[in-house]
Amino acid sequence: MNDTQAVRPLTVDGQRPDDAPLRHVWNACVGAGRANEALRADWQEHFREAVSVLGARYVRFHGLYHDDMFVYRATYGGGFGPPTVLAEPQHTFSYVDKVFDAVLDAGARPFVEFGFMPRELATQTETLFWWKAHCSPPTDMARWSALVTATVEHWVERYGVDEVRQWRFEVWNEPNLVPHFWTGTRTEYFELYEATVRAVKGVDPALLVGGPATSVFVPDSRYAGEVEDRSAQAATAAADDVDALDWRPVWVEEFIAWCAERGLPVDFLSTHLYPTDYAYGSDGQPRDIRRHVDATEDDLRLLRSIIAGSPYPDAELHITEWSTSPSSRDFVHDTVFAATYITRAFLRCAALADSISYWTFTDVFEEGGAGLGPFHGGFGLVNEQGIHKPTFHAFAMLAGLGDRLLAATPDGVITRHSGTDRVAAVFFNYPTEMGRAAVGSEVTYEATRALAEVGTARRVRHRVEGVPAGAAFDVELMDWDHGNVTEAWHAMGQPLNLTRAQEAELRTVADGLRRWRLEASADGVLEIDLELPAWAVVGLRQAS
Repeated sequence: MNDTQAVRPLTVDGQRPDDAPLRHVWNACVGAGRANEALRADWQEHFREAVSVLGARYVRFHGLYHDDMFVYRATYGGGFGPPTVLAEPQHTFSYVDKVFDAVLDAGARPFVEFGFMPRELATQTETLFWWKAHCSPPTDMARWSALVTATVEHWVERYGVDEVRQWRFEVWNEPNLVPHFWTGTRTEYFELYEATVRAVKGVDPALLVGGPATSVFVPDSRYAGEVEDRSAQAATAAADDVDALDWRPVWVEEFIAWCAERGLPVDFLSTHLYPTDYAYGSDGQPRDIRRHVDATEDDLRLLRSIIAGSPYPDAELHITEWSTSPSSRDFVHDTVFAATYITRAFLRCAALADSISYWTFTDVFEEGGAGLGPFHGGFGLVNEQGIHKPTFHAFAMLAGLGDRLLAATPDGVITRHSGTDRVAAVFFNYPTEMGRAAVGSEVTYEATRALAEVGTARRVRHRVEGVPAGAAFDVELMDWDHGNVTEAWHAMGQPLNLTRAQEAELRTVADGLRRWRLEASADGVLEIDLELPAWAVVGLRQAS
């Protein structure tokens, strides 16, 4: 239908809908491991698909300033002898340009994370990951500021200020996790933010900067001081009902107060939300913590209220990492159970954030080194070979939704595309037998399979009037028996290294959703009547 034509009124189940906006928070931004991985052909292939099929608009990753990107150069040469010490540090961007060109050429934009510290500017080195990230304050803050300034000036010159003004600039990653992602104190991170935001705004005041990029909510005082106090976690570890505790964001309120006191700009607040984490008990041992299925929604509502009552009420809210767990070896990530969980969470939280960045879009991800086997619990929506996981299909179905919400139910949503009468819907069956439980985290695939026995089928019925007469609607269903590629790999005997024939078979299974077509009546009525098995996700959209 031509968008300039009058749009016929739509009704759902006999009711005129509110027709509210629906923000696509799920694909506003996606996460990835580190900048150097984005130089790989397979990473770029996976990313192009994430943009073209899943609608990804931004991507965020670590390691912009890591040694393997060769940005900060205080020395040069030295392959067969000592390197030459340069009179002044030089900044080179050839590797960074290749990554950012690939992102922009794919049709997306970078969500810039400033970090980590170049070795030659770091107070401590090789503090984290297989790839030896340097997660420390700089030895010279003025040189850090000069590095940020030179970087942003280069981007403005290469891509134009109008383009760069549409990016977001986040300062560091999870600085509350000492000594892992930050070896300094809270105040030292705040000072890094001040230096960074002044450097960025010094290039162009219209560029958008934010933080504190901290990790998770906590219900105790472990982060109340300058560094983490593990002894403060004992009560959390011992709690019989962790959901009865008062969960609060980390450093967000302190960051707001610190910036307001100094008159620093905060264009957006960012933090990371995971429904599973850990707390150290009185014996010094970590205990796994699993919060309830709507913990993310609760946390977002609290963040929204904090922003509304702050000196920065117009600040955007970006969740720059989110998944079912913060472990890159959690087999739930590879399953239909994760797909159903994230579909439910994204739809419930769509109005509460400007983006919720799924961590990550690909298993090309080397924080702990490459994964062990084709399915190893990696974060990705696709595995290292680019095989679609169930979560990929959930994202594709969500991407097909319109931007106007016609109906929201406990089972999903019915939407339309602005200016049209084109209807799209997503439904899911997150079993009521789960109660308030989230899907959790598992270190083996076998442990996840018990969830297949949980839940019963659910019938979803709706009547949508006002669609084009005789319009066809394509329906896709993913469940335990359709698109469940990890179960097919399990049935193969979980081979560590795939033959080409096995890889081809798994690709076929991965994309083997159940597909059929519905047709509206001659008077423009679409009858939706679906039987959803437990853990199913269904997408419905008008055929082209």
